[in-house]
Amino acid sequence: MLAAAILLPGVGHVLAGYPQRGLTFLFFTLLLGTVTWEFTTPEQSFVGRAAGGLFVYAISITDAYKLARIRYEGWRRAAEASP
Repeated sequence: MLAAAILLPGVGHVLAGYPQRGLTFLFFTLLLGTVTWEFTTPEQSFVGRAAGGLFVYAISITDAYKLARIRYEGWRRAAEASP
């Protein structure tokens, strides 16, 4: 799921079973990326122009990993508890 979250924003959440959360992250990545792109000058680097979207994208990756890790630990504990 981490690889999917790195490749496309929101896909890690969808694979983890949180599609609405993934689509929300995708929406805000695109929205803030567009807003910062429009408010910066063409002299800025790509990272500077898309900083808002990249910021949300980075948060999306860590959040998808956290949710997948929590789900995995719950599955692992349930597997240990059953005979």
